[in-house]
Amino acid sequence: MHQPTPPSLADDSRRFRDGPPWLAVPDDGPAPPRGRAPRPAPVPAAAARTAPGVPSPKYATGLPPTHTVLICVALPGLAISTEGGQLTGHGLEGFYRGGRRLLGRCQVRVAGREPLAVQARMTGADCARFVGTLRASPTAGPDPDVVVERIRHADGTERITLHSSALHPLRLPLEVALATDLAELSAIASGAPGPEIPASVHGSGLRWATPHGNASVTADPPPADALASAGLLRWEFELPPGGTASVELRVRPDGGGPLRAVGHAATSPLAPAQAKGDDRRVTGLLRTSIDDLQALLLRDPAHPSDIYLAAGAPWRCGLAPAEALAAARMTLPLGTRLAAGTLRTLARTQLHGPGPRTGMIPGPRRDAGAHLPPGCTGTEATLLFPVLLAEARRWGLPEQETRELLPAAERCLTWLRTTVGDRTYLCDPQPGGPVRSETQAHAHRAALLGADLLDAYERPGATGLRQWAEELAKAFRADFWAEDRGGGRPVAALTPEGRPLTQLGSTAVHLLDTGLLGAGRPAPGLLDKVRTGQLARLLGGPAMDSGWGLRGLGAKEAAHSPFGHRSGAVRVQETALAVAGLAVAGYEKEAGGLLRGLLAAAEHFGHRLPEMFAGEQRSDGSAPLPHPAACRPAAAAAASGVLLLTTLAGIRPDAPAGTVTLRPVSSAPLGELGLTGLRVAGAPFSVRVSRLGLAMVEEAADGLQLGV
Repeated sequence: MHQPTPPSLADDSRRFRDGPPWLAVPDDGPAPPRGRAPRPAPVPAAAARTAPGVPSPKYATGLPPTHTVLICVALPGLAISTEGGQLTGHGLEGFYRGGRRLLGRCQVRVAGREPLAVQARMTGADCARFVGTLRASPTAGPDPDVVVERIRHADGTERITLHSSALHPLRLPLEVALATDLAELSAIASGAPGPEIPASVHGSGLRWATPHGNASVTADPPPADALASAGLLRWEFELPPGGTASVELRVRPDGGGPLRAVGHAATSPLAPAQAKGDDRRVTGLLRTSIDDLQALLLRDPAHPSDIYLAAGAPWRCGLAPAEALAAARMTLPLGTRLAAGTLRTLARTQLHGPGPRTGMIPGPRRDAGAHLPPGCTGTEATLLFPVLLAEARRWGLPEQETRELLPAAERCLTWLRTTVGDRTYLCDPQPGGPVRSETQAHAHRAALLGADLLDAYERPGATGLRQWAEELAKAFRADFWAEDRGGGRPVAALTPEGRPLTQLGSTAVHLLDTGLLGAGRPAPGLLDKVRTGQLARLLGGPAMDSGWGLRGLGAKEAAHSPFGHRSGAVRVQETALAVAGLAVAGYEKEAGGLLRGLLAAAEHFGHRLPEMFAGEQRSDGSAPLPHPAACRPAAAAAASGVLLLTTLAGIRPDAPAGTVTLRPVSSAPLGELGLTGLRVAGAPFSVRVSRLGLAMVEEAADGLQLGV
């Protein structure tokens, strides 16, 4: 059952929030009856049909590639360009707002010729700079004497500047050819954007309109000529030696004003933290991560104070519950406002009324690779909700806000206990799905952190949650481990028939992510110390560690593919979770190897990590291969940059107790590291880790004590 987005979430980018077909399929069917359920039947293959509003799977192999384009993001605005700088209307190129392409073609000619493209680069999350050259003088020789600079912004503005280095005055005609199809991004993704629409002259520019949408381009200064039939604006400039001339184009929905991007507001929910250290790459990684997170912020129109993260551009520029919660959790070191806004937004989507699905946070299904049927992101989101609230409280979420959100967290925990009933495991999806290892890890963590939260506010139910978690851990250790000559491995899932699936994949990292309790203590996990050590060796071995990050499926497993988004590609979020989990468990060698690999990959990607990239083995002189359909930027990948660096400092706050404990990575894999501008207990927090792996607090809230 695919759950529609409630009216309160009707932001203008929701039309393409579910992403391409390999990311989303319909949500679960009816919930199982109360009490002990019979062994569920296998999930039918039809469960993988495409969700309403998502492009048909027959187009999946023809998705326009994202790895060769520059994507400027300031949601709900996008500007997508190739490195040539000219917008030709092909593929994804164009200016977008709210999922509609307002302008697809914007081609510049100077003196009747297209400039030669010499450079294209991102100058920020929302801005790109393109430089081209041409020779305008017959006597210029091989050297260009005119530079054409284009600064393109996601808010729908572009400034075109001509710079002359000629020794004599130049008369330069500038022509800009404009066109659009006003297509929805979903139609573009499916390969059916539609024809270009005839233009009309409108004020100082051009206008396009259909019954379904409209757009206009205005120019400053106004053009000398505007030809609607050709979609052409024309200027004549007289440039003295060393002179410049500029034109600014503004792309808007007809009658619309300037874009008001949430990330550009003065009251951002993310602290402007900075990183410095022996490894200079940390500075760019944290800066770019925060810039990308700012660019992906969205506001609930019905509740403007509540801000959350879109999943990623260009495919998933709307709310994806599990990804939004996961990213907000990883960015808790930047403050708790994003977590609070995300939790309040999702609490309004929580299912109410009679029935066993009451309390669930709805979400679409997500492909799980070749070995398992799609999993339900609603299950993951429901289990993440109380975890994020509990940990946000430790980082300094005000008591009043925690109390207001507590009933929604209680409903999530009640859903967990009701759905499990008198069984031990939580299957996913309900009612006939397999018993997944990572789902048990999510459920176990939710039970322990949820019980901690309930106790803090003297609410009932904590004892039952802890008892079930203890029973789950005991059964899990018996049922979810496969012995072999190499020391064994965790079982990925039990099929509905009870057959163990033993393929090794990156979902095993969720067994290491136990969560934060009081006094800076990690919650206990589902694996004992010996098996945690074996899992660490497996994750750090060549089958899983590509040298750039953690493969989604081990290289020796059946159906492995370096480009498989769940069957071999490096998924940045799971690599970061592995680094954090291994570091907390004391396996610093394996954590350091994955950290250095991902940091090297980030450098190749200009520090803007995609959600995934190919899991090919790293070798001397090689570079990570991009995945042609990956979102970039992606919220979880950007938030992973924050998690990686704060993991090195081992910051474990307990704001209600007025303490913060530091457990830095003692091997200091990146040398000395300084983090400034973080937030703990609502105040700025700065920490420095020495080359010897010793941490020292340099700035903290008044009264915050260093824990032991």
